[in-house]
Amino acid sequence: MTAIDFSSFVNELASLSGETILPFFRTSLSIADKSDGGSFDPVTAADHAAETAMRNLIHRTFPDHGIIGEEFGSERADADYVWVLDPIDGTKSFISGMPAWGTLIALLRAGEPVFGMMNQPFIKERFSGDGRGAHYQGPAGERDLRTRGCASLSDAVLFTTSPLLMNGADRARFAKVEKLARLSRYGGDCYAYCMLAAGHVDLVIETELKPYDVLPLMPIIAGAGGVITDWEGKAPHSGGRIVAAGDRRVHAAALAALNARADP
Repeated sequence: MTAIDFSSFVNELASLSGETILPFFRTSLSIADKSDGGSFDPVTAADHAAETAMRNLIHRTFPDHGIIGEEFGSERADADYVWVLDPIDGTKSFISGMPAWGTLIALLRAGEPVFGMMNQPFIKERFSGDGRGAHYQGPAGERDLRTRGCASLSDAVLFTTSPLLMNGADRARFAKVEKLARLSRYGGDCYAYCMLAAGHVDLVIETELKPYDVLPLMPIIAGAGGVITDWEGKAPHSGGRIVAAGDRRVHAAALAALNARADP
């Protein structure tokens, strides 16, 4: 069974999660901090309810599949097919009433992401991909996604969620790229990667990401013609420090700047 056979089920998961989350958005919801004393890392009842709903649907439909979720951990993570769930990527935007958040869903086969989706139910937009193509559904209709050409950092629109999320050394490395970019903007979380796939952003650089932050976005970016790696140019499956670009030339330039030796 190929990834495309699961596309209707991914849409069902997205609809279910959206229906579960939206009643919580822009309300006085309770917020917990799961950082254990570190940088503020919020989680809400909406996160828990949406992941529970998606897990229950997967259990009923594909009882032999594994699941990796942000809120409730892993089960059968060694299965041939594994679902990766991040019910609300961009929780800080969510609790602030800003719409720059989304539900991330990926299907792994033998450890590789073969289908991914970002669903933004408030705006009613979905971005999906299987590594060979990528697609948009939303108020503006439906269309294939394609990244845009960008030959150099001096032409690039750069996004990161916030440099304050980086440690001091990584922030200094990021600043070298930021200095060379045409325009630098903060915020967006998963939405910035989807704007890259849609051809509006050229480069996204982040740190401290988890696998469930990255795996659903990989087939979308690759399917739209982009590239996503870690800061060393290796596969980003484990998360960590991430570079995504719409054009391989600007990706290479960003890696060179990130890894340039400091002046003596």
